[in-house]
Amino acid sequence: MGRIIPPSELIINSDGSVFHLHLRPEQLAERVILVGDPDRVTMIARYLEDVECDVSSREFHTVTGRYKGKRISVVSHGIGNDNIDIVLNELDVLANVDFQTREIKPAFTRLSLVRIGTSGGLQPFVPIGSYVAAEKSIGFDGVIYFYAGNEKVRDTAFEKELLARLDWKVKELHPYVVSADASLIEQITQKDIFRGVTIAANGFYGPQGRELRLPLADPELNRKIEAFDFNGCSITNYEMESSALSGLAALMGHRAMTVCCIIAGRVDQRMNTDYKDSLPRLIELVLDRI
Repeated sequence: MGRIIPPSELIINSDGSVFHLHLRPEQLAERVILVGDPDRVTMIARYLEDVECDVSSREFHTVTGRYKGKRISVVSHGIGNDNIDIVLNELDVLANVDFQTREIKPAFTRLSLVRIGTSGGLQPFVPIGSYVAAEKSIGFDGVIYFYAGNEKVRDTAFEKELLARLDWKVKELHPYVVSADASLIEQITQKDIFRGVTIAANGFYGPQGRELRLPLADPELNRKIEAFDFNGCSITNYEMESSALSGLAALMGHRAMTVCCIIAGRVDQRMNTDYKDSLPRLIELVLDRI
């Protein structure tokens, strides 16, 4: 008999669904598309046939159905890596824990997770309207440090170089670097999607170098980020979820990656607030390739 996960750790609702997502194990597909906005789930669901479920709880909205014969779940996660911690853990237990016995299943189910997001570009070769896959993610959050063995999935050489070259001044926070699943990157990206290094910030304003009324701890940080280069890798874009997704998925044994539509040029200070027009083509690419 294996470890029985107590009710305080794995919270199961009275209808047999997991606490936050309100999904039951049989409602989850092994191919998962993740998005931030619950309304974007509705948009992607229009491509699906034979819809099995449409479940909403807080910012978490899930639709499971079929696209060209492939069973796919589309799940919204809200904003930030703290939400990714919730969503990824609950997706993992839906796939790999027996909800009747509360024991880990003997046979592991590996999920393929592709997050479709929006992002601010930091380099001229990723202009507004282009698509960038986070081959590596730099986490400005601390989520991964709460899990044992995190050093196994971190690129510590990259981290060391990053701290040195950025003359890192936020001493209370240690950025980490993780890679997306290489096989999934190969599967999803082709010549129409750039491969880059993405910063997953732990906020939208100060952590991404936006200054409103509060001054920044390091006003030069974005300039240093834009100039950074390590072994031919420059930092391509900002978003807020890719690091926890890639890092936690790697620890769990799942395949995960993030691909973003660039909607802002942080260097030339341009912004496309009508970015929803740029997303349908990216959605179709991911649906076809996942």
